[in-house]
Amino acid sequence: MSEQIQQELTVDQYTLGLVGPDQEWAGTVADGGTVRTHTPPACWGPMITPEFRGGHEVTRPIRVENAEPGDALVVRITDLDVTSVATSTGSMAERDAAFGSDPFVDHVCPECGTPWPETVVEGTGEDSIRCAECGTNASSFGFEFGYTVAFDDDRTVGLTVGADGADALADRAADAMALPENSRQHPILLYKPDEIPGTLGHLRPFIGNIGTTPAVELPDSHNAGDFGQFLIGAEHDWGLPDEAALEARTDGHMDSNAVRPGATLICPVAIEGAGLYVGDLHANQGDGELSLHTTDVSGHTELEVEVIKGLDLDGPLLLPNESDLPHIAKPYTDAERAAGDALADEYDVDDVADAAPIQIIGSGATINDATENAFARAGTLFGMTEGEVRARCTFTGGVEIARLPGVVQLSMLAPMELLEENGLAATVREQYDL
Repeated sequence: MSEQIQQELTVDQYTLGLVGPDQEWAGTVADGGTVRTHTPPACWGPMITPEFRGGHEVTRPIRVENAEPGDALVVRITDLDVTSVATSTGSMAERDAAFGSDPFVDHVCPECGTPWPETVVEGTGEDSIRCAECGTNASSFGFEFGYTVAFDDDRTVGLTVGADGADALADRAADAMALPENSRQHPILLYKPDEIPGTLGHLRPFIGNIGTTPAVELPDSHNAGDFGQFLIGAEHDWGLPDEAALEARTDGHMDSNAVRPGATLICPVAIEGAGLYVGDLHANQGDGELSLHTTDVSGHTELEVEVIKGLDLDGPLLLPNESDLPHIAKPYTDAERAAGDALADEYDVDDVADAAPIQIIGSGATINDATENAFARAGTLFGMTEGEVRARCTFTGGVEIARLPGVVQLSMLAPMELLEENGLAATVREQYDL
């Protein structure tokens, strides 16, 4: 890889479902530079393509100038453009004979036993993904309940289509999904599910998998505390011995619908250069991603990156758009501050503490585990007891579910004094124009 540092870096090369320090770099961007990505759909396409070692197709890692382990990487999401005109999604059914212990990771042809077999497409439908060696249906997944969505030109709404529409889209699946040239997945439109036709949905695109490279290699879909549970005790090459080993994750797979243009992520740096990667764009998703999958799409993103030196994080922080914050976690208005000062005078309070919004990402086997993880991360970051974290988040924040079974966003109005101590204040002030 060239060591040339670029002020603007465009990335259109992808991994086969893995993130880790041994992946080939996409290039190096300047501290303060701009990254532009062109990414394919991340979930269903890789899931039905047995060559993949993880459930997503994300970019090769991006080296960021000055980023070293123990730092943090600020990622400002400035633009996102969906290029797919349709997609298929729904809840999944697993084909037990087509994988070992994990249907997202250790694929095997159910007939000839070839691991991670190369496949070809024959026709359309759930039997269309065939082993290149023996011709057997080699995909690990089908739909338990599935639907196909067509988007309007402005990507403001999507409409579920019936059998005729799904058939027509399956016949031009790669073009309709707008698969980038370097993508290696089969397009999920081939499966042509057609449940709930005529349902109109609001679109609000966001990035489902974005973060920094962990110090150990992981399947990209499992770089989180909930999906990562499937790695514990697994017999494939990415199996982990115990829960403690999963602490190496960097929680790039968040599926938070607040990770959209206007939001800022602050990610832990675990390897030299940070290894930022991007993928899993979604056209929309309700809180919790209740089907475990949503509207996967191709698209372009634009990101601005900046290193915060010496900010050693246990997991990501999110500064969402102000409109996405819980009401009680929004920045104070001038009128609210004046009312607070009046109360302080009345009740002999010496000082009304300045504070600003922040969200701590937590992940774990369940929502409760993820929330406990967020409590612990917040306590470590701010030097608070769990009791104080719970109190501040109850009075000035809350917890929101990004994904079932176990990714949450824990909001609080954090004392500005503590944000200053951690080097976060300038980023927070810029995000909320404070």
